[in-house]
Amino acid sequence: MNFIVFDLEWNQSASGKRYTNKKLPFEIIEIGAVKLNSDLEEIGRFNELVKPKVYKNINRITGNIVHLNMEELRNARSFDKVLKSFMDFCGEDYLFCTWGNLDLIELQRNIKFHHLQSLSDEPIRFLDVQKIFALQFEGKKSQHTLEYAVDLCNISKDIPFHRAFSDAYYTAKVLTCLKPEYRERYSFDTFHLPKSKKEEVRILFDDYYKYITRGFDTKSKALNDREVQYSGCYLCKRRVSKPIKWFTNNSKHYYCVSCCKKHGYIKGKIRLKKTEDGKIYIVKTMKQISEEQMQEIKEKYEKIKNQAQATS
Repeated sequence: MNFIVFDLEWNQSASGKRYTNKKLPFEIIEIGAVKLNSDLEEIGRFNELVKPKVYKNINRITGNIVHLNMEELRNARSFDKVLKSFMDFCGEDYLFCTWGNLDLIELQRNIKFHHLQSLSDEPIRFLDVQKIFALQFEGKKSQHTLEYAVDLCNISKDIPFHRAFSDAYYTAKVLTCLKPEYRERYSFDTFHLPKSKKEEVRILFDDYYKYITRGFDTKSKALNDREVQYSGCYLCKRRVSKPIKWFTNNSKHYYCVSCCKKHGYIKGKIRLKKTEDGKIYIVKTMKQISEEQMQEIKEKYEKIKNQAQATS
């Protein structure tokens, strides 16, 4: 399997939100990519501008960052032709890698706008290099700039940042600095949700479990789904006690704590999300936690419970 490390530059309305096309708020104007083999050796490069169809003037902020002008873009090929070349470059057996999760979303949104064949009709597995960089170097999710990561990894800055190819090039360099176990920390793009219960995403990582549901018409249907509510031990599937039942502090995030005799305390977390067409879906994670972490969640639970009682 090859790794396709790609980056996009996009343009938006130069005249403000009033003139933004809601179906395409960000129009791709450049695609850059580096192809790595399974040993993370570079085996190919892709770099091409895209002729705009929607926004015919460069947004001031975009122009200042990427240093592109409309004359260059007018001479470029159309999105459908550039996309075909890009997908030919990707080949058949590959995994997308990006800095953050926005590029894959915008690529699919542009594909949908132009009525082209979807990359997939289900969630796409990819590597969010920004996320796994933070996990390796800081032990937690955080958002740093690509240049910050390049500096921390002592990577030579031999080409300017903020163009599609250069950012893909540097993202690939950062990827090669990450330990193999972190390259197994897949993310899932949910531009297209699972279509059925059978197709839902269930994946066990080395230290947590992730579950992504299909779409539901309402929040209550999503939350009342049997598998969503389940809070047993994800490691041994044994029955557990539940010292802290599901609770919420903002109606979008729900938490619970279970206790397995073999694996100790297990924290469950539910995140409610909404698709562009209004469907509700859930990303649920389960993870082992310490006694101290359990007490922190318990304190949060008690505080919310007391506040609710005081206002009732």
